Parts: sequence; structure tokens; C-alpha cells
Amino acid sequence: MADKPFTFICGEDDYLVSEKGKVWFAEQTKDLMDDLSKEVVDGRSGNIAEVEEAINRFTSAVQTLSLFGERKVVWLKDVNFMANSQTGNAQGTLDLVENLKEMLAGLDPAQVGVLITAHPIYKVRSFYKWVQKNADFTLIDGGKDSAAGLANIIQQECETAGVAITRDAVQLLIGKVNGNTRLIVEETRKLVTFIGSEGGQITDRLVTDLVPNFGDADFFEAADAFYSLKLDWTLEALRRHFFTNSESRPLLGSLQSRNRLLIQLRVLLDAGAIRLGGRGISKSDLEAAAQTYGHHFGEGAEKSNLNVFTQNPWYLGRLAETASKVPLKKLVDFQIAFTEAFEAIIKRPNEQEEVCRELAVRCLS
Repeated sequence: MADKPFTFICGEDDYLVSEKGKVWFAEQTKDLMDDLSKEVVDGRSGNIAEVEEAINRFTSAVQTLSLFGERKVVWLKDVNFMANSQTGNAQGTLDLVENLKEMLAGLDPAQVGVLITAHPIYKVRSFYKWVQKNADFTLIDGGKDSAAGLANIIQQECETAGVAITRDAVQLLIGKVNGNTRLIVEETRKLVTFIGSEGGQITDRLVTDLVPNFGDADFFEAADAFYSLKLDWTLEALRRHFFTNSESRPLLGSLQSRNRLLIQLRVLLDAGAIRLGGRGISKSDLEAAAQTYGHHFGEGAEKSNLNVFTQNPWYLGRLAETASKVPLKKLVDFQIAFTEAFEAIIKRPNEQEEVCRELAVRCLS
């Protein structure tokens, strides 16, 4: 049995935290014969009343003995009221969480095994510091900013299925799902199923064809093709785009937005502020560059293509591969060409595909 009275697992990524919790719960309950000896309490709460209800249900589950006298296991799952949020910051919630300490501290792990999984969690709070010392504590790093962690998840899924995947496909997949770990697993399994286990390989083109864009991820196939600097693929992607879309402005906006980031990345690369390694751009390089140059971008933390430091490091690593190949002057020329293309579609609204094809030929020939 654990020396500490309860187990606490937390992190920013709900999938990773939940998966770790599932492993713990399965291990702790594998020898229990009675289903009533194992309980899962939903900790998701949108207001103070729901926080109080969740904690009351959890407390009741912990204090209710098993019918047959065997050890009981209780999991308070998906706790979100310990975050830096309106509900989490409310005084009523803080008081309820503070009162929870006394009950947790008095638990006997020989009689009841207790697990709490929380995501996200505000680390400056006293409760967080208290559980670090008083619980069997695990903080799971990972999620959107953990390049190695996300890549390992994809590789493990592929290896289990006997399917290979290219490095470009890994990066593109993470970008398309906007770094969401749960979606990464689901979409990888979908790709694996499509390929089968006959020694196939998942390529970036397959990811482009089968994986949709989630959230605010910036991925049009034509934009990917353009920044591959391959004219044939770009013209083919434009044909597919205009087969189902008559409007070019969203595509041109995507090209222009991505180009803004490429210009910023190229300047940082040329200045030696960041380096492009085998795994993209390191988080430490970005953080150091942000310390030096971040004040030029203002105080806003919202994601913007006008501020390279607000972007997903995986996405930036992928873009930096293009930025390293294209001189700064050419990137500026691209930006001018996009502006001229916007002006052209205003003059020729019925010839938007032709305008985009002319743009591609002009920039990539």
C-alpha cells in the first residue's frame, strides 16, 4: 500500500492525466470482487454549486464502506475546479478545496484507496503545494509544448500496429490537430486502420488527405503545398481547392498569415536567437528569444500570427524548416505578391482560381 493517504495526478493535458489515472485505477481495483467497492466520481464543475456537489459525492463515496468489507477504491476524476478560472478562483471554491484537506489527510490507504486527477491546475495555490507534500503526487508534463512526448505517442501507436510513419507526417499530424493529445491518438489510429498492417507507411500526403483541421490550426492543403515550394503540388492542390470552394480569400489569408510567421522565424534564425535542430525548435530557445524580443510584440498572450511567441512550438518547428530554405527577401516578395493577389481578385472576382494559379507560378517558378 502507498505510504501517503491518497494519490494525486495532475497536468495540463487532460488525455495524458486521464490515461495515467486509468492505469492507477485498473491496478488498484484488479483484485476487487465487488463492483460497489470501486467508484468513479465526476469532478467536472462549472460553478460553485457543482463544485460542492462533486466534493460531497466524493466524500460520501470515500466514507461509505464496502458491502463485503474489502478495501474500497474511489477516483475523483477530471477535476477542473483547481484551475486558474472563474470557478477555480471563486472564494467559495477555494473554501471548499481548503476544507477537503482535512478529509484527505485523515484517510487510511489500507481501508480506502483514493485518486484525484486534475487538469489544468493552478500551481501557485496553497492546495497544490500541500498535495505535493502530502500525497503520492505526479505532475505530468506534456501536451502542446512537448515535442518529444507527442511524437512518442504517435510512434507508439504506429509501432503497436506495425505501421511506419515519416517525420514530416508526425509534424503535420500534430499541427493539424493543434497539438491536442486525444485527437492525436484518435487520428493516428484512423490512419493506421487505413494503411493496415501490411508494412505500409503513413506519409505527410496521407495525413493531408485524411486528417481534417481542428480548432484554430492553420492548415489548407494548398498552403502546405505552396510552402513546400513545389509548383506541381501547389497547382494540383489549387485545383482541388476550387473544385469545392469558389472563394479564395480564406486561402490567401492563410498564406499571408503563415508568411508573417515565416518572416519572424527567418529573422530569429538569422540573428542566431533560435536554432533548427533534428526535432524542430527547442522550447528553451523560444523562451529565451521571447525574453529578449517579446516586449516588441506587446503584452497580449492570445495566439496571433503577428507574434511568433504565441504559437505552438511544434507548428513553428515545421514552419522553420521552410523559413531556413527561403531568404528573407523572398519571403517579403511573397507578402507583396499576396497583397497584389488580393487586389487582383477584387478586379477579377470571377477568375479567382486563375489569380491564385498565376500567384503560384510567379512565386514558385
